[in-house]
Amino acid sequence: MNIIWLGHSSFRIEIGGQVLLLDPWLNGNPMLPEDSHEEATKGATHILLTHAHFDHVTDVLPLAKRLGVPVVGQFDLMAHWEQAEQIETVGFNKGGTVDLGGVKVTMVHATHSTSFGTDAGPHVPGSECGFMIAGEGHVIYVSGDTDVMADMGVFHDLHAPDIGILCAGGHFTMDMRRAGYAAKNFFDFKTVIPCHYKTFPILEQSAEALVKALPGVDVIEPQVMKPIAI
Repeated sequence: MNIIWLGHSSFRIEIGGQVLLLDPWLNGNPMLPEDSHEEATKGATHILLTHAHFDHVTDVLPLAKRLGVPVVGQFDLMAHWEQAEQIETVGFNKGGTVDLGGVKVTMVHATHSTSFGTDAGPHVPGSECGFMIAGEGHVIYVSGDTDVMADMGVFHDLHAPDIGILCAGGHFTMDMRRAGYAAKNFFDFKTVIPCHYKTFPILEQSAEALVKALPGVDVIEPQVMKPIAI
């Protein structure tokens, strides 16, 4: 398995013969060089979307059309896009599990917000979510944009994820201290990868607080386009 950070909350996850693009934000992403866009998306089999804020959704439709791959996300938005945008989708909802060619993805709750701008103002398409991605003998918890939730204890009991991809930049989501609290009190991760940080000055720039909060856990500060092999 390779987990490749594309900056911010965007990842390329190579698992079980599939290549999942998670919240792929390419154009306007200050952390991802333009000359890396092709490499970042080459061979993608699916696009996973946690919610519709610009820094997660901007490139989803263009990529789906260019690559000819399905978008996996909440039913309401997926059904609309399939009809209005003529793309392939896999629509489901919280608590549901879909099989993407041997890689199983379960949608779980997150607490945040979701919208994108229109001429008439913000449009709210469904709600925010996270994912449990199971394959190659591992379970990855993708928190999506969220704060700490007691629900996380239920997620652990049901899925026992060993890898956590946790938003941790603060201001818009939980920060490093809160992400550390969540990981320590609700999960038993072997590996934690922070995201949604460094992108802008308003966000946290270091994972030091997360590392200190999780002794014995392999906290990996990802480098853009550098594979994390697990």
